[in-house]
Amino acid sequence: MPRAIAFRPDRRRLLGAAGAAALLAPLRTVRAETGITVDLALVLAADCSGSVQTDHYVLQQRGYADAFRDPAVIRAIGSGVNGRIAACYFQWSGYGLQTLLQPWTLLHDKTEIAVFATALERAERTLYGGGTAPAGAMRFGRDLLDHLVAGDRPLQALRRVIDISGDGRTNVGPAPGEERTETIAAGITINGLPILHMEPDIDDYYEREIIGGNGAFLVPARDFNAFREAIRRKLIQEIAGILPIPA
Repeated sequence: MPRAIAFRPDRRRLLGAAGAAALLAPLRTVRAETGITVDLALVLAADCSGSVQTDHYVLQQRGYADAFRDPAVIRAIGSGVNGRIAACYFQWSGYGLQTLLQPWTLLHDKTEIAVFATALERAERTLYGGGTAPAGAMRFGRDLLDHLVAGDRPLQALRRVIDISGDGRTNVGPAPGEERTETIAAGITINGLPILHMEPDIDDYYEREIIGGNGAFLVPARDFNAFREAIRRKLIQEIAGILPIPA
């Protein structure tokens, strides 16, 4: 049963005991195969703030699921040196509002990828408001990546990426600058998928304030109907480590 994990704004680096336990428990499926290396550790962060209507949420979830079923995405997962990635998925809205819905999962063969896609499609919405705080999403994603590689027998990742989708700019909590800087300094890349249906220039905001790190890029979607194709293109580039070609 997914559970919301809230962070206090004044605890940027340390998780509380309950939060740490909630993050570590789902990792057992990955821990069972510690000592391996993945080509990419990918955090998928989906905006579930109040501006995301119910039908938009459904389009978003189907878009994620269909993208992982796409043959080109499956080929990208197998194209790396190790032929596998680790991925997880959470929803976010306000600064202290994030819900981990799909824990770290190893994706190697078609069966594992299909199961992951179905889990994404069936992920229930847990957040319906609370504002828009990409800074909190960055911090939560960084904590997930820290826990993935922590411990006596860590799982190694050649690249670490936080993939943030959203349709609005910060309207609660701090500006994303500090969390963005800390995330980039940790060697993590932040990519973006801005959805333009409410703010046609939100892609400019994502380029200035959200994305960063080695090879960072964004793929905008004109609206939620276009989300499926945008996330498909983005995952192919992200997983294969291909920089996008400018239009």
